[in-house]
Amino acid sequence: MHNFIHLHTHTHYSLLDGQSKVADLVKRAVDDGMRGMAITDHGNMFGVKDLFDECNKINKTLRKEGKEPFKPIFGCEMYVARRGMKRMDDKIDRGGWHLIVLAKNLNGYKNLIRLVSRSWVDGFYGRPRTDHEDLERFHEDLIVCSACIGGEIPRLILDDDIEGARKAVEWHRNLWGDDFYLELQRHEVKDPAQRANRETFPLQQKVNRVLIEFAKEYGIKLVCTNDCHFIDKDAAEAHDHLLCIGTSKDLDDPQRMLYTKQEWFKSQAEMNEIFADVPEALDNTVEILDKVETYDLESDPIMPFFPIPEDFGTEEEWRKKYTEEDLFREFTSDENGENPLAREEGEKKIKKLGGYDKIYRIKFEADYLAKLAYEGAQRIYGSGTSDNLTAASLVKGSYGIPEEVEDRIRFELHIMKTMGFPGYFLIVQDFINSAREELGVWVGPGRGSAAGSVVAYCLGITRLDPLKYDLLFERFLNPDRISLPDIDTDFDDDGRGRVLQWVMDKYGHENCAHIITYGTMAAKNAIKDVARVEKVPLPVVNAWCKAMPDRLPDGMKPKLVNYLKCTPELQQAEASVNPSEANTIKYAKMLEGTIRNTGIHACGFIICRDPISDHVPVSTADDPDFPDIKTAVTQYDGHVIESTGLIKMDFLGLKTLSEQKEAVRNVKLTRGIDVDLDHIPIDDELTYQLYQRGQTVGTFQFESAGMQKYLRELHPTVFEDLIAMNALYRPGPMDYIPSFIKRKNGKEPITYDIDCMEKYLKDTYGITVYQEQVMLLSRQLADFTRGESDALRKAMGKKKKDIVDAMKPKFIEGGKKNGHDPKVLEKIWADWEKFASYAFNKSHAACYSWVAYQTAYLKAHYPAEFMAALLTRRRSDIKEITKLMDECKALGIPTLGPDVNESFANFGVNKKGEIRFGMAGIKGMSEAATLAIIKERDENGPFRSIYDLLERVPANAMNKKALECLALSGALDCFGIQREQYMEPCGKYSQFIDALSQYGAQYQNAKATSQNSLFGDFDSIEIAKPKPAKAQQWSAIERLNRERDLVGIYLSAHPLDEFAVVLSCLCNTKCQEIGREADKAELAKRDQLTVGGIVTNVNSRFTKTGKPMGIVTIEDFEGAGELALFDDDWARWQGKLSQGCSVFVRLKSVKRYRDSNIYDLNVQSVDFLQDVAKNNMETLTIHINLDTIYGHVTKDAAESADGGDNEGDTEEKEAEGAGNVLADLATIIADSKGETKLMLSVRDSRLSPMPVRLASKLQGVKVNRRLVDFVKSHDGITMTL
Repeated sequence: MHNFIHLHTHTHYSLLDGQSKVADLVKRAVDDGMRGMAITDHGNMFGVKDLFDECNKINKTLRKEGKEPFKPIFGCEMYVARRGMKRMDDKIDRGGWHLIVLAKNLNGYKNLIRLVSRSWVDGFYGRPRTDHEDLERFHEDLIVCSACIGGEIPRLILDDDIEGARKAVEWHRNLWGDDFYLELQRHEVKDPAQRANRETFPLQQKVNRVLIEFAKEYGIKLVCTNDCHFIDKDAAEAHDHLLCIGTSKDLDDPQRMLYTKQEWFKSQAEMNEIFADVPEALDNTVEILDKVETYDLESDPIMPFFPIPEDFGTEEEWRKKYTEEDLFREFTSDENGENPLAREEGEKKIKKLGGYDKIYRIKFEADYLAKLAYEGAQRIYGSGTSDNLTAASLVKGSYGIPEEVEDRIRFELHIMKTMGFPGYFLIVQDFINSAREELGVWVGPGRGSAAGSVVAYCLGITRLDPLKYDLLFERFLNPDRISLPDIDTDFDDDGRGRVLQWVMDKYGHENCAHIITYGTMAAKNAIKDVARVEKVPLPVVNAWCKAMPDRLPDGMKPKLVNYLKCTPELQQAEASVNPSEANTIKYAKMLEGTIRNTGIHACGFIICRDPISDHVPVSTADDPDFPDIKTAVTQYDGHVIESTGLIKMDFLGLKTLSEQKEAVRNVKLTRGIDVDLDHIPIDDELTYQLYQRGQTVGTFQFESAGMQKYLRELHPTVFEDLIAMNALYRPGPMDYIPSFIKRKNGKEPITYDIDCMEKYLKDTYGITVYQEQVMLLSRQLADFTRGESDALRKAMGKKKKDIVDAMKPKFIEGGKKNGHDPKVLEKIWADWEKFASYAFNKSHAACYSWVAYQTAYLKAHYPAEFMAALLTRRRSDIKEITKLMDECKALGIPTLGPDVNESFANFGVNKKGEIRFGMAGIKGMSEAATLAIIKERDENGPFRSIYDLLERVPANAMNKKALECLALSGALDCFGIQREQYMEPCGKYSQFIDALSQYGAQYQNAKATSQNSLFGDFDSIEIAKPKPAKAQQWSAIERLNRERDLVGIYLSAHPLDEFAVVLSCLCNTKCQEIGREADKAELAKRDQLTVGGIVTNVNSRFTKTGKPMGIVTIEDFEGAGELALFDDDWARWQGKLSQGCSVFVRLKSVKRYRDSNIYDLNVQSVDFLQDVAKNNMETLTIHINLDTIYGHVTKDAAESADGGDNEGDTEEKEAEGAGNVLADLATIIADSKGETKLMLSVRDSRLSPMPVRLASKLQGVKVNRRLVDFVKSHDGITMTL
């Protein structure tokens, strides 16, 4: 048997065309005894690094077994443009001829990268394309095969253009020489029952005959390949399904694309059998393997160069100033020039950093970094400022800063320098400071471990003092373990794109790229994709997916095989006699995990010192920040990109920063105050009162209901409380919150295993909350080094038991040496092992708690401006808008519709402190009209009338469309004309709006004419003002619907307000629960479903069988849902389910058939909400549980008993708080006089075990939404009808 390897192999990186995963291919090849293999995905090199890593992994095993390493060949099946890659004007230019291109060595790999990258960046048209010109330019050290029947030479042969084929052969032979091979393929379908492409094999045979002749004639060698697309023969049908998914075809489509189903990864024996008559074609595959060298795709960090100002000096000056011996001493000693490494170890370190040539650059950048850091330290910590430090003046003790600060900075700078990263920090501080100062972009105070660096703080990279909060540098850069720095930066949403553009402009667009991501078929998606191909009914598929648990038990991975174990519905489908259902599960299992698409990493960005395509292949993708252009992305994803030496930086968009920016702008507009959030007091009383009330809706990180509850119990008084809560409020650590609260409030003693531990545990009341506490305590108790303490933190956090166990003896012995009891040390270690895996990064918690505090400060001091900002930034999310509007009501802030005399472009605040809807948010309202109105109003005062508005605002901006939008949205209500009147006829005009529009145009034309006239007597010109006619008043619902059509939400009122109590008390199901994605099986557990809302849309149509049906959209306060009614049901209920009707619907979720897993929602009755309210609102009972309000449940009473002398004060405060709640309720009741009889049911277990029922003295109340919202928002108060 002749040896053979595969040279033409597609992995699942040939998107929706290849099915094989790289690891499976490598294993199959090794098991078959192949010495290597190539991957050649369509137009890309996405899988090359994956192949490199898999081969390295398997070669470790092979070497241990004394076997020859398995050799990877990196390649690509490229598309060669027929008329040159610059031509993109005809169908013939889309795609191109196929060509197999393989890298012979590292130089060939670099050339292949350039070819593939240029095919995406410069040649993409339908597909990434190269051309003959580029192939000539980058041909060195590449091996080329003529490809399948889609190749240039085979296509010409099939077109019977033998002369053209000869010319193509000669061109390739002249360019590639002995590295050009003619490729044979034979895909014969032998199974007569198999549905497959039977046309390909005769075409291949025709091509092969000519290729063999050309080989003899021109002395070109032959190779045989199999154009592999899947692993084994049994995967052919799964691959066929994949093709249908990729082409959006059904399996039974007679016109769809078919493969021969022979494209599996054949064994050497199978290939020997197929090509027994041309054994040299088998041998030549191994010849190519032997030509290919083994080389490394990984690299030390390729640090981009930061342009250092010339007035500081030049790199050349540094090379003259310092000898190599100077550098050796500096880079191999500690920060104080002491404890030098041995010569041999030192030389290894120098070599690791790239040798002396690179170290000169590092030294130059490190000195400039030191200058910036000490200047920043002088401004922050020193008594004065100095912006003229030079490299020569960087002498210890000369900066006027505390010794502790100077020592920490010196240590950090030394680590940055000796790791080779000063350039990284220079670049980061550069774009962050430029974002703030030049671009007006808001930047977060820091995130992640970088906040532990004092140097980063002094440079302006972070905004939180790490010394003040015990944040550790080595949590960021461990001096004992060289790893790339990782600084993640938050920018405001709007500004992130501008910062990226600035970076690309400064460092070169070709030197920058985003990072690619790969989207794979997860279990549910695989089921849905295959089911579509198999034509399984959508309701059946949805039922399967709904039945799949959100979380699998026992830590099982979310794989389809595991879902099958836990989901009876999937088990039934797998065993179904229906072949479509059984096949769906069968092939979904085989396709799960296949790459489906590519995307862009949400924040990862590469900055290189030279073109990215000199190091890794580049492709292009759509970028939401730059929608008009294709942006460059690396073809290797974030999991492996840094191992190639490229430096990744994370640019994140944080919507909270945009909201802060908007709120500060609002404050400036309405109050004329400049709020500097970086310098607000950290001990602001109003802010902590807001936290203590749990009034955190809209604030960052602290707005969930659970967090609000804990905040009310905790009563935070210092910033450290917020940091701790931010760290604890997660699964796992959350169990410690009750104890944390009790200790804070003196209801549980604060203890320390060893007294000296108080230094680092005092702020968290004796509870270990942060990873940094473990690190600091390991140093304090057992003399761990900085690096060892970080290694301990990492090992415990990642539960690496072997490392933890190995470090334990050092901790115990070190602790004993310092005089601590071994038993206590054992306890501390055991506690750490238990909790350290949950302990949080304090640096990150502190930074995000500061952002949270800033939002709370804004809400506490400028509530209207803050809420207006949130409404502006979240207006596209109706659920969020509803929540925020409710919060505005709770804060007593009116939220009003648009008004031309008060509205800004976005939500804003008027002089009364009321929030006004922004004119730019009115649908159909142009930006030009909005800005023109605001500009004129700011310059010349409010508009006195509709005529004044039309006379002053340019007519080209205030056209009929703008006028209509303003009128119907209520923005013109201030002029005393009803909205209905604008729609009424006026004289010869069909609508008053037309007359007004014409008046404005005539007035401004006349004014312009008079100004150009010699006489200029405009006052003598009279233009008749149209007068509005009387109009029939719209119904409330029509008025509100028109308003909602234009502003997107109900602002002035909600049509369901009068039915709020009915929806609250009588409806057990929200409208959102009956939507298209409804879990009908879960709903079936309820005896009856009751839904209330307003009908907002009705779609009446016919089924495929010609029967009538209707799809009705019903909306309540929280969202919308859909009901589908058929046949008699639709005929019966459609009269009441008309658009605009407020309805109360009774439903039941039932199985469609007896043994079916599909459920339908059957309508049982439909009533108008007006009738339901009339029949059920005779008496309203408000239930008041004083036990809950006072906080006197048994558990709390027991806890408060431990409070000692504070017990009486606590009761007094609780009574006062409860009294305020009841007083507010009494006020609302007194303001809500109506006809519904009111009863109160009051429960206080201290006075009586039974509730006391009281009848109100009022004749009755009007049950409005204000009362309902108040009851909903207070624990211990409920209502029933």
